[in-house]
Amino acid sequence: MNRNQRGSLSAILSPRSRKTLLPACYVFLAALVLLPALPLIPAASAQSRRIELNDYSKIVSVSDPQISPDGRSIVVAVSRPNLEQDRSDRELVSIDIATGAQRILTYERKGVGSPRWSPSGDRLAFVATDGAGKEARPQVFVLPMAGGEARKITEAPNGIEQFAWRPSGQDITYVTSDEPANKKEMEKHHDAFEVGDNDFLATEAALPSHIWILPADGGKAKRLTSGTWSLPKSAPPSPPASPISWSPDGEWLLFTRQEHPHQGDADLTTLQVLNVENGDVRKLTKHEKFESYAQFSPDGSRVAYWYPRDGDPNNENEIFVTQTAGGDGTDSTRAIDRCLVRAIWMPDGNSLLVGGHDATQTSLWVQPLSGAAKKLSLGDISPSWSFWVDAFVGRKGDIAFTGSTPAQPSELYYMASVTDPPKRLTDFNHEIAALALSKAQRFEWKGPDNFQEDGIVVYPPDFQKGRKYPLVLIIHGGPTASSTTQFSFLSQLMAAHGYVVFSPNYRGSDNLGNAYQRAIWNDAGDSPGRDVIAGIDALKKLGFIDENKIGVTGWSYGGYMTSWLIGHYQIWKAAMAGAPVTDLYDEYNLSDFNVTSRYSFKGSPYVGDNLKNYRAQSPITYAAQMKTPTLIMHDTGDARVTVTQAYSLFHALKDKGVPVKFIAIPVPGHFPGDPVRQMDVYRYWVEWMDQYLK
Repeated sequence: MNRNQRGSLSAILSPRSRKTLLPACYVFLAALVLLPALPLIPAASAQSRRIELNDYSKIVSVSDPQISPDGRSIVVAVSRPNLEQDRSDRELVSIDIATGAQRILTYERKGVGSPRWSPSGDRLAFVATDGAGKEARPQVFVLPMAGGEARKITEAPNGIEQFAWRPSGQDITYVTSDEPANKKEMEKHHDAFEVGDNDFLATEAALPSHIWILPADGGKAKRLTSGTWSLPKSAPPSPPASPISWSPDGEWLLFTRQEHPHQGDADLTTLQVLNVENGDVRKLTKHEKFESYAQFSPDGSRVAYWYPRDGDPNNENEIFVTQTAGGDGTDSTRAIDRCLVRAIWMPDGNSLLVGGHDATQTSLWVQPLSGAAKKLSLGDISPSWSFWVDAFVGRKGDIAFTGSTPAQPSELYYMASVTDPPKRLTDFNHEIAALALSKAQRFEWKGPDNFQEDGIVVYPPDFQKGRKYPLVLIIHGGPTASSTTQFSFLSQLMAAHGYVVFSPNYRGSDNLGNAYQRAIWNDAGDSPGRDVIAGIDALKKLGFIDENKIGVTGWSYGGYMTSWLIGHYQIWKAAMAGAPVTDLYDEYNLSDFNVTSRYSFKGSPYVGDNLKNYRAQSPITYAAQMKTPTLIMHDTGDARVTVTQAYSLFHALKDKGVPVKFIAIPVPGHFPGDPVRQMDVYRYWVEWMDQYLK
């Protein structure tokens, strides 16, 4: 539950929004309690039906847009649920920018993703699964755009983690994990391993990942880096692994070095520059921690990278720019005062496209290297966010991004320039958009400690003035995340069952500035809980909430908040705690990010009297006060939040005679990755609310 590792927990409004640490300023009137008069929601059209559980199988996901070098087309990864085989089928599709015409580039390939144009645009490289069963591995394929079959060019025994074209187009570099040094001994069952800062589910030593290079036409691969250190890995829910970046002249590689391959050492990251010809490596800055996601400028003279404000991981992630020759550089985005999780150089090399949560939307800004940032006008579109904003900048300064609106799941959008309005190029989810969907609106209130707060309210499709409605909270995970107005299947499904759905943001959320985000330090539950209760109280004053029928739910940190709230407030008629953090002591010892939890408190629980903070802020400590009928759901193989914590909550409630049901999902991961089990989770979730609130 380490909130300081960007992407350490899933930002779950609907769990489907995940992929498992992170200048528009608001002027608030300190004395004003803001209770907006929200407009009435018209009744659903008689010709439209409400959204249903089975509609989940119709939702298409669009991701990873890549504008072609000639600026005429965009390749995206398109994913569709396949219930019969319980998987998501993905294909790469080329979209003509001028006409919207589509061309499917890949057929019946498993694990397709990461499309990347060659510098000249004559080829497209991508990752796809090669092999079958236990031997299946992601490898790099290269497709000639003039015609012909894609050719596999890598033979990495442990598969590809990421790759990049050399600017000449002659070579491709890729990252893969090493094979165990004692592999032959392991085959003879001498497979004991030394434990480090790994999660409790580990069954072998963590292996370092390193950079290799090979000709783009295929051939013998050459290792470029080695050692017990590693390039960072991505463990969902997290953003993609910190990417490698080529200098424009093709002589240097910029990468992130992590001192140990364990996830618990993910804070020990620094930027390194590698001379590809002679193998020399130099450190870019004087920082010793927290650097990542570096990218050369178009002329190679500068580097932009992620780094927390003032070097404190409790603060916002900001974008620093330094000279390629070295130095810490300067914080280029402090004035935006938002947690930014994407930075892409504009072609002029004098500005960056940056993005992150902003109130209840995801925003994009153009940030000059000197001067004020300018927010792009996106209307009600929120670019896709999963601890990483899904966008791409073309050679002409045009922008492609995937995003959604309150009533339209993800589609591909295009802006010819930063001043042009976004143009939607796809309509994959027209069937969902045609349903009688519920209205989603931003809601604001004056919170404790003088914070102005916000969240999302979703109304039943037939909302009518003068009626009272049961209320269901869906609390986001993270906590370095945010509830936004983007399409949420779970919120829509819950509203279709007749509930007003409230997704509150709370201190620790990344949408309202640095002071709000860092206010959760050493205060994991109490103040965020008061924020949520203040939001409910403000919503009650609008007159349409049945105060005797309120349910609280959430996944990941949302599960933590659910567990905390049922132990501190007796206003709930039902609760659903998904992958709930209930014991921060277990989280420190057993989860994948384990010891990095120390940044969220005053240090290790084993130092001084810090343990009292871990105990005081653990929901399980307050089990005696829990009286709410509670559904618990958890993957048995969850490394992010250990299933032991769900068991603790289950036994605490069961032994006290509180109605409780624990649904264990026998899969790895922080949330099920297959559509059948995802739909099962949604079904259990809604049915539990129906059982106690109707």
